[in-house]
Amino acid sequence: MEGLSPHHFGGIDWASDSHAICVVDPAGQVRASFPIDHTAEGLDDLVRRLDRFGPRSQLPLAIERPSGLLVDFLQRAGFPVVPIHPNVLKASRPRYSAAQGKSDPTDSYIAADLLRTDGHRFRVLAAPSDSTCALRAAVRTREDLVHTRVQLANQLRALLESFWPGPIALFAEIDSAISLAFLEAYPTPQSATQLSEKFLGAFLRSHAYSGRRTAAELLRRLRAAPAGGAGPQQSQCKGQLVRSLVVVLRCLLTQIRDCERLLAEQLAQHPDGSLMQSFPRTGCVNAAQILAELGEDRKRFASFEHLAGEAGVAPVTSQSGKRRGVYYRTACNKRLRTAVTTWADNSRHASAWAASIYKAARGRGHDHPHAVRILARAWLRVLWRCWNDHTLYDPHQHGRALPFLNATPTLEAA
Repeated sequence: MEGLSPHHFGGIDWASDSHAICVVDPAGQVRASFPIDHTAEGLDDLVRRLDRFGPRSQLPLAIERPSGLLVDFLQRAGFPVVPIHPNVLKASRPRYSAAQGKSDPTDSYIAADLLRTDGHRFRVLAAPSDSTCALRAAVRTREDLVHTRVQLANQLRALLESFWPGPIALFAEIDSAISLAFLEAYPTPQSATQLSEKFLGAFLRSHAYSGRRTAAELLRRLRAAPAGGAGPQQSQCKGQLVRSLVVVLRCLLTQIRDCERLLAEQLAQHPDGSLMQSFPRTGCVNAAQILAELGEDRKRFASFEHLAGEAGVAPVTSQSGKRRGVYYRTACNKRLRTAVTTWADNSRHASAWAASIYKAARGRGHDHPHAVRILARAWLRVLWRCWNDHTLYDPHQHGRALPFLNATPTLEAA
């Protein structure tokens, strides 16, 4: 906690409806311990109670999470907020009680006392800019919508498998526009009994089908599927349910596209948007996902190794005596890991340097996910330098990529 000379230390055990607060002095004595409701009135009361302990800028508050409405409120009020990982608090409980009991007031005290004794190990959370908050909201809302789309698509597929599996085999995705249009027109096997090659061809043309397969081939696929044993009443009921899911999926797909347009607008306005998009194959959505988790605070990561660990692409080494093990990292920012590994996997199809690193990792016997994490770590080293220098990525300035500039990644390497 550089730059702070606190006379008191606060700890917060947060919850959805109420929060436990504890304030200790430099000797570790509890000076205040109370609950507050997660309401506007409760938060205002929290500030009034904390103001008794001196200037807000000199009262650091420890909390288990680095984001949320409570964190935003405390930062706007002028309090230094210090996030402490829940695993750290859990591992510290034996210092205070052999029984390791857990309660909200106790956890708030442990957080405050950890800040008193080990404050030099933690960093004060820098408030993200308005542009980063807006980008993060768009990215996470889109992710939630995509997860819901996957769930509904699986529900639709399961419903069709229960009485009419034919349409599942027609198109690549059950929730594609052409597939939803077909299910709206033919939701039951009875509705498709009179479907001929001519009518199916006309349907495909009216919905601008890509033409990857002919109408005759699609009709053969439909007829080859096993017939369901549902009776007329059951089939009619399930057909109506199919139409209901089609309506919801169509609406959801529209909202995902709208969210992606909003995301693109926010990315264009972000000060690091062009920097992130200068890297190969980051695209719009993936660049936004990385920036939403990376933020713009250059002091947040003390080194490249710190960033690689936060992103979950650096392994964890455990060594004791003659025993040594290297393990997959589980404690990390999983959203950031998903974003950077997706970028790394895509980049090997556009960058010969990236393709060579991936191919070499596979040649050493690593499986695909491990090889992608190795490539992601290599890319993060480059991103770390560009990000700190506020410089766009230029392969001509990337020394290790120079020998590969005139090469083209092969399908074998990809």
